Amino acid sequence: MSAHLTAVLQALFVVFLWATSWVLIKIGLQTLPPITFAGLRYFLAFVCLLGVVIRNEVKGEITHLSKQDWSRLLVLGLLFYAGTQGASFVALAYLPAITVNLLWSFSSVTVALMGSIWLAEKPTFLQWSGIILSIVGAWVYFYPVVLPHAQIIGIIVALVGILANAVSSILGRGINRSGKFQPLTVTVVSMGAGSILLLAFGWYVDGIPVIDLKGWTIIVWLAVVNTAFAFTLWNHTLRTLTAIESSVANGTMMIWIPIFAILFLGESITRMELAGLAVVGMGTLIVQLRRIPKFPHKCSGQ
Repeated sequence: MSAHLTAVLQALFVVFLWATSWVLIKIGLQTLPPITFAGLRYFLAFVCLLGVVIRNEVKGEITHLSKQDWSRLLVLGLLFYAGTQGASFVALAYLPAITVNLLWSFSSVTVALMGSIWLAEKPTFLQWSGIILSIVGAWVYFYPVVLPHAQIIGIIVALVGILANAVSSILGRGINRSGKFQPLTVTVVSMGAGSILLLAFGWYVDGIPVIDLKGWTIIVWLAVVNTAFAFTLWNHTLRTLTAIESSVANGTMMIWIPIFAILFLGESITRMELAGLAVVGMGTLIVQLRRIPKFPHKCSGQ
């Protein structure tokens, strides 16, 4: 196979792994408190990536970070890992995976709108069309709006997470656009800060949980395979694929998650909801065609 085809297949495999995370998280949430669960997942992934850093040239880059650099990367970690990922785990505790998947797709729409203000990246006519299409798709998915109280809590938490993700994406793009740091440096420092805060807050709120073998198996798999390994492989594909190719590959997660949720979680989806999901997916893909950063700073999705 050519190097390009290999990179495409590797990127699709990474996205497949990230999509399986949603199923594993939903299963783990049956016994694990969401915030501590998220903290353990990303803290163990952080430890794994530290092993990579020790044998990598970014070790010297990290040791020479200025106070301002540390501050920006720590804020990024608090927003993306503590805010975004923590909220996604909590949202999954209250909502079906298919619904969270749809809501999370609006991160790209939010980033496009915020980027027009903070980064002077004005959405094109095509992107505005994608935004409108996404809103229409969400209306189709949720119509008629009749939600249990618990799901309303989940939606509110998801919206907070989407906002945190949008702000962290804007900050991350500002950091990466400067070309000052390698992606691994940004990820290790930000993941370390965010995961430690998540873990500490989770233990403060829920105490230290008793975790059985199944729980540890899920946590370790998510940390080692779906985060540390998947991130490393994803960064490898970015050397070959264009930003649009990476975005399209990443967009296939919206297809995998509903399939997995139906097959393994017993969730269901009506024809109307399926149509709404498809429209939202099309709209968010259109929005992403121009906004992908040259050096993505983090893992996508889950």
